[in-house]
Amino acid sequence: MERNSLDAIYQQYMKDVYRYLLSLSCDHHIAEELVQETFYRAYLFLEQCREEKIKPWLFKVAYHAFIDFKRREKRSDAKETDFFEQLADGNTPETELMRQEYWDGMERTIAGLPDNQKQALLLYDFHQLSYKEAADVMEISLSHFKILLFRARQKLRQNRERNDVD
Repeated sequence: MERNSLDAIYQQYMKDVYRYLLSLSCDHHIAEELVQETFYRAYLFLEQCREEKIKPWLFKVAYHAFIDFKRREKRSDAKETDFFEQLADGNTPETELMRQEYWDGMERTIAGLPDNQKQALLLYDFHQLSYKEAADVMEISLSHFKILLFRARQKLRQNRERNDVD
């Protein structure tokens, strides 16, 4: 593919890839670094990509960049920061407090999910990939993906119900 094609792909999908990687890494700087790595890898292999839909392919590349980063991080014992704390930007102290309480509950629930359930939830619900596309990114069967997504959503619902009762 031509350079203009990669530029167009970058402009179109950079924000989605960034948000996805930020959701996974919980760190703005790491997400930015992984976006660069993702598009570098995309540049190297874009001509070989025979996928009709570029977005799922980019998410797969991003996912593998993230996995590689996590492996390197385990070796160096790097510390993660809190993604959900970065989201608080309310207009008033009351709305900020309410938003923070909501995200704290969501954060605890999502952080408590097994990695594969968290990944399924992020790909499908937050990044709007299809079941098939998300399953391909995770390199699992479609039925296994649906089970993971169901279990993750079930835990989120249970958390919301607990918070509504309190």
